[in-house]
Amino acid sequence: MAGQVKSRERVQEHGEVFTNEREVNAMLDMVRQETERIDSRFLEPACGDGNFLAEVLRRKLDVVDSRYRRSLPEWERYAFVAVGSVYGVELLGDNVDACRERLYGIVEERYSRVCRKSPNPAFLDAIRYVLGRNILNGNALSLKAVDEAGNDTDEPIIFSEWSIVMGDRVKRRDFRLDEMLEGNVDEGQTRSLFGADYSSAVDWEFDEETRSFIPSPIREFPLMSFYEVMDVE
Repeated sequence: MAGQVKSRERVQEHGEVFTNEREVNAMLDMVRQETERIDSRFLEPACGDGNFLAEVLRRKLDVVDSRYRRSLPEWERYAFVAVGSVYGVELLGDNVDACRERLYGIVEERYSRVCRKSPNPAFLDAIRYVLGRNILNGNALSLKAVDEAGNDTDEPIIFSEWSIVMGDRVKRRDFRLDEMLEGNVDEGQTRSLFGADYSSAVDWEFDEETRSFIPSPIREFPLMSFYEVMDVE
């Protein structure tokens, strides 16, 4: 179990045991085609410090490297897409911080290989910002955000969707995770009536990309350059 346990106390209190590299790769190999799609979205509901997400991101960036390393603007664009497609929820705040830094470090190291001039700080700032929106401190069972002590708050977990529209223009839409999980059913099927808070009206729309019904976003942002996503709130 070396490397899979930080402390006996954390195992007893939180059931924290990290998946080792061999199992991570074996499981991801079962969906290899999706891990090699730059824009395929992954959510790890108990992401720890990022064992699964780090490997998913590495595989995606391998594809970005192979296709776009000769053009820095294209590499930055598709690296942003890759980062924007990985999501994690984690109960323990120190793991959240470690996961964000780990994923950022992977991008930073790859960027240093392809960038033959001074790195663009706006690109790296955008990557760090997206990771701050995509890797969240929360309870994947209750679907609530948590406080510093790891206790549930009244706030839902809210993720941002990042969609490149053209060039460096990106569309950001924010969704509640609980609504996404309740609403994501195939066309012609009926949504579950259990487990969701329907006290407030939720509009649903059919998403052509996923071929399923999803809730309407709780907030939409104007088109912006992905180099400037951290400047709009």
